Amino acid sequence: MNTSTYFQGGSSPFEFFNFDFTRLVSEKVPTPEYRPLDFPQPTQDADLLRQLSFIPGLKEILMLRQVHALEHATVWVLSESKSAYPAKGKPTNVQLDNELLGGLSTEQGFYLYGEVNISDLRRAVTLARHRLTSGEWDLAVHPRCGTNLSVTMLLTAGLAIGVHLLLPFRPIEQLIGLGLAATTAAELSPDLGSMAQRYLTTAIPFNLAIENITRTHDVWGKQEHFVKVNWRE
Repeated sequence: MNTSTYFQGGSSPFEFFNFDFTRLVSEKVPTPEYRPLDFPQPTQDADLLRQLSFIPGLKEILMLRQVHALEHATVWVLSESKSAYPAKGKPTNVQLDNELLGGLSTEQGFYLYGEVNISDLRRAVTLARHRLTSGEWDLAVHPRCGTNLSVTMLLTAGLAIGVHLLLPFRPIEQLIGLGLAATTAAELSPDLGSMAQRYLTTAIPFNLAIENITRTHDVWGKQEHFVKVNWRE
């Protein structure tokens, strides 16, 4: 998954933001000896909560971001363990995605959908949390996350409105503009979606403790698991 870095020599116009648009989502952070400069501090969410405890719902928002990251990392770990092509010999930077697995995060924990052994899930959740907090921030980002879809929709709508207002109000120009807007959105959305996940909708679960995992069924009778967590300072 994508990890952030910084440009050398101050040659990039994006240096102020301290991200790297060129790193692939499949790249991993070496752990734990190296961490990027912007890797979160273990106490930052707890400190923020203490300082701004008067804001309603802040704790729930912070928990949801951490749970969201743990959900993504758990899916990655389960996908690796169930891969039909296990890595042999040299390690690979390619992350394997089991598309039969999905999740939904809440401020109390996350639901995992798909066929999975509960013992494997327990191990995967524990390992996922350990790897995230040890430096593998890339595991918090997932290409099938709803954040990516939201970013795509917003970007497409914004660009479509922009070209509609800028171009002449004639059918040919408007159709060409809409095509360019859709193409541009499709090109930019994966990177922007990954950045939105990393900096807005997920956070390293330094403050999450795994309470229990229960097996339930959804409204259609399909098996699901709920991983319940609690907050710890």
